[in-house]
Amino acid sequence: MTEVRMFLTSVGMIVGKITSKSQTTVPLAVRRALRIELGDEIAWEIEGERAYVVKAPRPAAGFAPDFSQFTEWADELDTDYDRL
Repeated sequence: MTEVRMFLTSVGMIVGKITSKSQTTVPLAVRRALRIELGDEIAWEIEGERAYVVKAPRPAAGFAPDFSQFTEWADELDTDYDRL
């Protein structure tokens, strides 16, 4: 994979376009360099005037997020959903 990364940096930037729906395609060379496959998630890191795309880490097996601190859903109307 080092060869791919060296190739990417030696040819300069890889350019893509944004569609009318603000979508873009991750170029094949980038997908290969980051080992991104179907179903993987990517994350954007913003530093000043630059944005970096990285492969998002997968949560550990059996991971369940703790939503107990989200108090915006803690009124009596929302407790009806807990009973379902």
